[in-house]
Amino acid sequence: MSGRVEGRSILVTGGGSGMGRVVSIALAKEGAGVTIVDLNADAAKAVADEIVAAGGKAVSIAGNVTERADVAKAVETAVEAFGKLDVLFAIAGMIKPQKFLEITEDNFRLTLDVNALGTLICQQEAAKQMIKQGHGGKLILTSSIAGRQGYGNFGSYCVSKFGVIALNQSAANALAEHHITSNAFAPGVVDTPLWKKLDEDLVEIGASAKVGQAWDEFSGANLIGRKGVAEDVIGTALFLASSDSDYMTGQVMMIDGGMVLV
Repeated sequence: MSGRVEGRSILVTGGGSGMGRVVSIALAKEGAGVTIVDLNADAAKAVADEIVAAGGKAVSIAGNVTERADVAKAVETAVEAFGKLDVLFAIAGMIKPQKFLEITEDNFRLTLDVNALGTLICQQEAAKQMIKQGHGGKLILTSSIAGRQGYGNFGSYCVSKFGVIALNQSAANALAEHHITSNAFAPGVVDTPLWKKLDEDLVEIGASAKVGQAWDEFSGANLIGRKGVAEDVIGTALFLASSDSDYMTGQVMMIDGGMVLV
């Protein structure tokens, strides 16, 4: 433990599972007070309890990132628990694949609501608190390889993750005068509950012959030559949340094993 984020108050959406859980635990080990937000209240509480049992500082709250009142309450919870808000990790997201010619309006709207609008709401509510505090802050968003390249069965998701990159750049421009930076990380194919469900969904729409096929095909298509795990994002997450990244804003860091080169 090096204490790279010692004393910082950090809010993590989607912190109840997958990358959000791993990032939350890593931040707490490095000295942060972590507020874990998730649709699943029990999952969020379980991660917070795990952190506290290990000697860290964490609180949890249930919340839907598409609901501004929920996000505002999460920010309020972080401030009540730790006296301030220094960093936001907007990790919560969803994906429901559909073949391109079969993308429905409902699928498109839901995916954009959660991944793009949800990100915007989180940026706005966190930034308002940071501006009120007067000492800047860091917004850290989650894009994807699908934010750099369109995939045939993930049209809605790709639009949403391209949108996250636009929101990242917009926030960097809009909030620089307040000493608030905005950066993003873009994972590739990662072994998380989200991907496991995606693998099943691809079989359901006829894009894969069996469960595991898409995972094997996608995860093998990188230069590093191994499948990604949630822990692969920890180093980048700590860098972005710490003072090490103070002189960067509006950037997207790829964490995909060399799957998409940009």
